Formats: sequence, C-alpha cells, structure tokens
Amino acid sequence: MTSNTRTTILDDNGRSMVQGGSRIKIVDVASEAGVSVTTVSHVLSGRRPVSATTRARVEDVIQRLGYQADPSARGLRTQRTRTLGLVVPDITNPFNTSIAAGMQEIALTHEYLTVVCEAPMDGPHLPAVIRQLVARRIDGIVIGRYGATRRDLDRIVASGSKLVRLGGRLEPALGDVVRAAETEGMYDLVSHLVSRGYRRIAFIGGAPGVEPGEERFAGYRKALEAAGLPVPGELVAWTGFTREGGRAGATTVLSATERPDAVVCANDLIAIGALDTARAAGLRVPHDVAITGYDDIEAASLVSPALTTVLNPAREIGRSAAQLLVDRLDGDGPATAREIVLAHRLVPRESA
Repeated sequence: MTSNTRTTILDDNGRSMVQGGSRIKIVDVASEAGVSVTTVSHVLSGRRPVSATTRARVEDVIQRLGYQADPSARGLRTQRTRTLGLVVPDITNPFNTSIAAGMQEIALTHEYLTVVCEAPMDGPHLPAVIRQLVARRIDGIVIGRYGATRRDLDRIVASGSKLVRLGGRLEPALGDVVRAAETEGMYDLVSHLVSRGYRRIAFIGGAPGVEPGEERFAGYRKALEAAGLPVPGELVAWTGFTREGGRAGATTVLSATERPDAVVCANDLIAIGALDTARAAGLRVPHDVAITGYDDIEAASLVSPALTTVLNPAREIGRSAAQLLVDRLDGDGPATAREIVLAHRLVPRESA
C-alpha cells in the first residue's frame, strides 16, 4: 500500500528535507510554514502585501527546504515562459556577446532567462529563428536591423511577444527601440581624422544596404562634406562585418590609383582585417595609412597598433533592451513606445 504521507527529516546542517528525493513543491512550503499556497505565492512574486512576520517564516522554510519555483508549471498558469530572446547575426562577434551579457544581467534579476540565437545575414536562418522563438512563446525578443524585414517584425508583434529593436526609426506598432548615435559617432571619428590632417579618407562597410553600416556611412559622408572633401567612389568598399571582410575591403581601397591616407571601418573586426592587409602590403600604420574601427571591443586595444575607434556601449544596449522588455512584461512600462539613444565616445589610440 502506498502512503501519501510526507516525512520531514533534517540533513547534517539541520535543514529540512523531503524523504525519497521528490521535488519540493509549493504546497510543501505552505504546509511547513503553516500558511496557504496563495500566501507562499505572494511571497515569491512580491506582488501582494504579506506581513513581515509571515514573509520571514515563509522565506525561512523556502531556504530550509531548498524550494525552487518550477518555471514550466508557472508558465502554464500565467501563459508566460519567463524567457527573453536575442537574435544576432554573428554570435562570435564580441560586440554581440556584450549585448547578451547586458541582457542577462537584467533578466536574471527579474527571474527571466535569456536565449541567444544566431541568424547570419547571408542565409535563410532569420525567418526560421523567429518562427521557432514565436512557437516557443518567448515573452520578449530583441533583434537588430541585420536583414530583418517588416514581415519578420510583424510576425513577432502578432504573436504577442514584446519586441525591442536595436536601431531604426521608432514605430509605435513595432514596440520600443534602443540605439546608439551611429551617424554622429562616425561623424566625430572622421572629423577627428580631418583635424589631424588626413584628406583622402576611405570607408569599408558591412553588407550594402544593411544598418548600422549605412548609418555609419552617412556619418562618414556628412563629415567629409562638412570639411569640403570629396567622397570618391573608388575609396568605398562594402564587404561583411568580419575580419575577413576587412581584409577584402582593404585590398580594394588600398589598390586605388591614388592610395588613401586613412581608412575608416564600420566596426573593429573590419579594422583588424584591414590592419592585416596593410601589414601584408608592407604599409606602416599610421605612418603610411591610418586605420580606425568602431564599437571599441576589447580586441581594439590589444592589436598593434591599438585601434582608434568609437565606443559603442554594447553592454548598456543589452541592459536597456532587457529592462524595456521586463517593464512591458511586468506591467511597469508606459502606454507609448519608447526610444533610448545611448551616448558614444571617441577613443583615440595609436592607429590614427
């Protein structure tokens, strides 16, 4: 005959345990504390007032029993998964890693889990990733502008998931936006080069037509026009946001009939690739040609020469995006869509 009686025993540290190794449930906590399951739930969520004495007693039992809430069970009740998704084009790019770290920092403090998905721009993966996130009822999704179409974004919104975009125009129907001042950052960088006497300045971007490369190119063009300098087509190359892309782009612009005296790159990985190409060609940086990056990933200060670049606050971008989602999901957000614009900072180093 099977008994349903629960026997409370103490471990070597005097903590209460459930005999037989079964999972501690919220009803066990309620029974041990002498309160209702509803009261325990209020203590766990913090959303309803509970007297200090009762809260202390329940929290003591939770600690002694080693109770942990079952997120799948809670999800069935609330129709929530306590999960946030981040979609990036390249999971190995340290900039994207920092965004993920910032998101998780905020998410964990609010008992959310962050799932990071890679969807390269040059493949069919992005729609498939979005379909899978939506199918799994991910509560909130953060996505960049790396090839996402309006149809992709509408699919997320229609599913009921909250959406935060990393850049682009604020459109209330598409939710909140977090972005850095991309155009302004590149404008400041190119203006810095002009002030140091550089006049024939090349640009290497990521894939053509894809932000943030397009926004950074706009800042490059605007700074040259403000200085009365031309934007020669032979000094503009569109490749990929990778070290390999930087090598290819630098090969193109450094082969121009009149070589540039400076090369600005749409991110630091491109700039590191450009350094490779310049070194292979026997060019000294910055004596023969200056090379700059963008984002200020850790590697920018470790290469030789250290890269002049623009600080793009990746971790803060992740933190801000996660906080926007948590506010929406937990009912603390405003009725209207929000836009957060984070400050950039020029970081002069040895390469320019």
